Amino acid sequence: MSMSYLVLENINKSFGAKVAVRNLSLEVPRGSIYGVIGPNGAGKTTTIRMIMNITVPDSGRVLIEGRERPADFKNIVGYLPEERGLYKKMTVLEIITYMAALKGFPETRSRKEAVPWLERMNLLEYKDHKVEELSKGMQQKLQFITTILHDPELIILDELFSGLDPLNIELIKSVILDLKARGKTILFSTHVMEQAEKLCDHVCMINRGSKVLDGRMSEVKAAHGTNTIELVVDGDASFVNQLPGVSRLVTYPNYLELQLADGADSNAILQAVASKVSVRRFSIEEPSLYNIFIEVAGVDPDQLASGTGGGAHA
Repeated sequence: MSMSYLVLENINKSFGAKVAVRNLSLEVPRGSIYGVIGPNGAGKTTTIRMIMNITVPDSGRVLIEGRERPADFKNIVGYLPEERGLYKKMTVLEIITYMAALKGFPETRSRKEAVPWLERMNLLEYKDHKVEELSKGMQQKLQFITTILHDPELIILDELFSGLDPLNIELIKSVILDLKARGKTILFSTHVMEQAEKLCDHVCMINRGSKVLDGRMSEVKAAHGTNTIELVVDGDASFVNQLPGVSRLVTYPNYLELQLADGADSNAILQAVASKVSVRRFSIEEPSLYNIFIEVAGVDPDQLASGTGGGAHA
């Protein structure tokens, strides 16, 4: 337990007849990036709200470093909720100092420490602009700054990448990796599997309120073998589904991910595909997190791809 910064012990939460989270236990190691993944409506946000003590579990415990949450928990955690919200009439700098003050951070210090963060987020020239004058992506980066400015030990990010363009996703990812290098413990939820796959050390998959899988990312992937073929083609390869040995197929216009049945002949599949369409890439891989989730949870891929952000290859 000493290695775990955050522990959930058998937490449950129902809203009327609907069970939102069922008997969920997980351990988030100190200094790790931990992903809670699953489709929209799986129970990720309810879980996070219970960690934050916004929602009280019906049963079970939330422990920080092996103990009940300390009295100053709000000062040692940085929380970016899924429902973004900033005061539209305040300026960028006013928002930062106001939010920092709520965490017991003096204004002189927050003004000084805001500058390098605003610079890094390409927002410095907007420091005296009102929030309502910023684009949605800028507002999101501003809220991210307010989440981490007070130097929290635990950082919790709910659907962090929702609404961000690729450049800003890369920017935020680089900050998260820096925070990890400084020993911070980071938990984030997402339904965009590709982001979790690239960032997380550990992952917990939730479906319909229950944990279906958790562990180190490397162990989760290794446990599901190297029976996946990734194909990039020019042309219509929808016929691949009919080939012998293909047990599951995730397909996009030019990208296919095939899961092979035991004993399937990958060379025969390559020859069959190449005889009909031009193959630009063919590789045998560990399955993607997206495919593992579909296999373990039995969830329709379209359910994962609904909402902002798309599916595995958004």
